[in-house]
Amino acid sequence: MTATPAGSVRLTTAQALVRFLARQFTERDGTRQRLIGATWGIFGHGNVAGIGQALVEHAEEMPFHQGRNEQAMVHAAVGYARQSGRLATHAVTTSIGPGATNLVTGAALATVNRLPVLLLPGDTFAARPADPVLQQLEVPYAGDVSVNDCLRPVSRYFDRVTRPEALIPAALAAMRVLTDPAETGAVTLALPQDVQAEAYDWPEEFFAERVWTVRRQAPDPRELAVAAGLVRAARRPLIVAGGGVHHSAAEDALCRLADATGIPVASTQAGKGSLRFDHPADVGGIGHTGTAPANELARAADLVIGVGTRYSDFTTASGTLFETPGVRFLNLNVAPFDGHKMAGATVIADARAGLEALTAELDGYRVEPAFSLDYRGDKARWEQRVDAAYLADEPDVRPSQTQVLGALDEVVTEEDIVINAAGSLPGDLHKLWRTRSARQYHVEYGYSCMGYEIPAAIGVALAAPGRPVWALVGDGTYLMNPTEIVTAVQEGIPVKVVILQNHGYASIGGLSASVGGERFGTAYRFRADDGAYTGAPLPVDLAANAASLGMRVLRAKTVRELREALRDARGADRPTCVYVETETADTVSGPPPAQAWWDVPVAETATRASAVKAREEYDRHVAARRRHL
Repeated sequence: MTATPAGSVRLTTAQALVRFLARQFTERDGTRQRLIGATWGIFGHGNVAGIGQALVEHAEEMPFHQGRNEQAMVHAAVGYARQSGRLATHAVTTSIGPGATNLVTGAALATVNRLPVLLLPGDTFAARPADPVLQQLEVPYAGDVSVNDCLRPVSRYFDRVTRPEALIPAALAAMRVLTDPAETGAVTLALPQDVQAEAYDWPEEFFAERVWTVRRQAPDPRELAVAAGLVRAARRPLIVAGGGVHHSAAEDALCRLADATGIPVASTQAGKGSLRFDHPADVGGIGHTGTAPANELARAADLVIGVGTRYSDFTTASGTLFETPGVRFLNLNVAPFDGHKMAGATVIADARAGLEALTAELDGYRVEPAFSLDYRGDKARWEQRVDAAYLADEPDVRPSQTQVLGALDEVVTEEDIVINAAGSLPGDLHKLWRTRSARQYHVEYGYSCMGYEIPAAIGVALAAPGRPVWALVGDGTYLMNPTEIVTAVQEGIPVKVVILQNHGYASIGGLSASVGGERFGTAYRFRADDGAYTGAPLPVDLAANAASLGMRVLRAKTVRELREALRDARGADRPTCVYVETETADTVSGPPPAQAWWDVPVAETATRASAVKAREEYDRHVAARRRHL
C-alpha cells in the first residue's frame, strides 16, 4: 500500500464525488446557498457499493432521500430546483440497466423546462472484467456504448467517468452547466461501477468550497436603445411573460414596468404568476389555453414583447395568434437561442436586469388611456366568466372539475403552492386560476408529463417547508406514478394530493373527439365484444389505493363535502389525500372553451363523418397560420 501524497486525500471515486458535491454553492445578488441540497437514490448493482457506500461514509455532509421510482426521483429534484429559483437542486443516483433508463423521461422534462438536476446513473464496468455484466446492453458495432447513452440527447451535459482522475474535469463542467442561466438542464455523469469503488489520491483543492456565481447579464446599450424605440413606436404593445421572469426573480421589475407604462401582461404556463391576478395590467394566460382578453390583445398587437419565453406552440396558437400585419417582436431573454425566435429584435440579458434597464429607458412613456380602459374592461368581463365556472349553486351535488378549482380557490392564501402537469387541468388552471403570489402556480407544461405532480410536490415541499403544497391529479395521472406517496409518508412531508376521478383520459378524450378519433381508447370502462368501451366504470378505488400507501384520505361526494375536506387537508401535518369524483362539463358548468387554436393534424382522408368534418375545420385553421420572418 503506497503512502498518500502530501496535500491529497485517498478516497474512492464515489466518496470523492459526494464530498465534492457537498461543498458546491451558488451566489446571486449577494445571497449564497448550497447547490446540491440532497441526493435521491434507489440502490441496485451499479451504485450500491459505490455511491451507496459513499453516502453512508459522508452521511453528515449529504442528506439522502429514498425514492420508489427513478423517474419520480428526477421529478422531485426538478420540483425542488424550480421552487429554489434554479439556485439549488438535488442529485439522483440509480443502478445500471433499467434504473438508468428510467431517468430518461425525467431528464427530458428537466432539460425542456431549463431546470437543473444532476443525474448519477451507474454504468457497466470500465475495465470489462465481466462482459456482458448483468443488465448490460451489448452493442455489436461499439464497445463503449451502454444504455446510459440514451441520456445524451436529453442532457445539457453528459460525461462517462472511466477513470477516477477524469472525475475532476467532469464534475467541474457539470457544476458550470447546472449554474448557467442560459444552458442549464439535466446534467448526467455516468459512473461505471468499478470506477466508483476505485481509490485515488485526490488533491485537497478539489474539495475546497466553491461558489458558482449565477450571473445577471446586463443588456447591450445598442440593443436596449432599439428596444425602447420599438416600444415607443407601438400603439398596442403586449408583454408575454415566460418562465424566465420567475427564474430570474424578475416579478417586481415586471410589475414596475407595467405600472410605469400600462402595457398589458399575458403569461405562458411557466410565466403565470409573474403578476398577481388582480394587478391591473395582468390579463391572464395566453395561447391555446389562455384567456379571451389576452388572446384578443395578441391578435391586435403591433408589438409583442417576449420576456423569458421560448414561444411554444401553445403560446403562439401554432402560429395563428399574432394576426396584425407587420407585427414586430422584441425578445428579452438570457438565452440567444430563444431570443432570436419569431425573427424578433433581441435584448440578450437577464430578465430582471433587462426589465429594469428598459423601464429606465422608457421614462415618460405610457400607452394611450383608451387602450388601458379597453383591456381592463375585457379583463373584468373575463373575471365574471371565471366566477361562473367556479360557482356551485347546489352544494349537495357532485362538483365539476372547474368547481373543484373554485372550492380550492376559496381555501388557499398566497402561501399555498398548486402543482399540476398534464390532462385537462393545465388548461383550466391557465385560464381560470387566480394566482396570488409569484411561486404559487407550478404547472409543468414544457413536457406536460403525467406522473409529475406527486413527486414534484415532495420536492417543492422540501424547498419551501411550512407552505401548503397541493398536487392536483386526475385518475390517469395518478395511475401513472403514485409510488412517491410512500416517500412522503416515510419522511413525514405533508403534501396534499387532490385526486379528481373522471374515469378516463378526459383531456385526450376531448381532443380525440375534436379530431375525428371518437374518444377511442380514452375511457376507463368495461370493453364490449365489439371492442367499444361501454357500461359502468371499472371497479377501481384510487382512494383506497392512496390509503394503502399510507396517506390519510378524505372522500368528498359533494361540493359541500369537498370544501370541508380541502380545509381539513390544508391544516393537516401529515400527507393527506382529498378524493372526489367529478361531473363532466357536459352536464354542469365547465370552463370557457379554448380561445385559440392548436395544431393537431387530422386524417387527410377518411370515411367516417367525424374525421371528415374535423379535417374541414383543420384546413380552415391551417390557412390562417403564418411564419413571422
